[in-house]
Amino acid sequence: FTCEWARAYFRFRKPYSDLAYALEAEKGGTRSILMAVQAYVVKYLLFVRNTEYTHLERLCRTSHREQGEALAAALADTLWAAGGGGRVVICLLSPTLHLMPSGDYKPDSFTERIQLFEFSEKAAAQEFIFDHIKSVSTGYLLHSKLFCCLLRF
Repeated sequence: FTCEWARAYFRFRKPYSDLAYALEAEKGGTRSILMAVQAYVVKYLLFVRNTEYTHLERLCRTSHREQGEALAAALADTLWAAGGGGRVVICLLSPTLHLMPSGDYKPDSFTERIQLFEFSEKAAAQEFIFDHIKSVSTGYLLHSKLFCCLLRF
């Protein structure tokens, strides 16, 4: 896990443009994660979101708020699946330390500041993600998926 992953946030193309549904993918290792999330975003915009537009118009006629809603739904869906359909764990970075380095652990100034938020309902997790959408990076998503899987057992 590199600093590149921690700095790689989810960003959409310009709202109401021909690519309003598309996440911007920069060069580097985060593209594969973005493309997986992109599939869930398109699924949400085409089949879940209520709108009067036809299928192709649904993708292009997407507002800034709807982009955030689609991303929150996509992330909640993937984390819900990782948690086995029973819980979601979301990681965000906190300004304070939550883990004190000891023993052989080598601090990375990232892991020590991760704060966990646990939800037993997907809708609550989706709302939380939407409220904190500017704080969610691909690195946090990977950590969240890891915690969802590990804390299932």
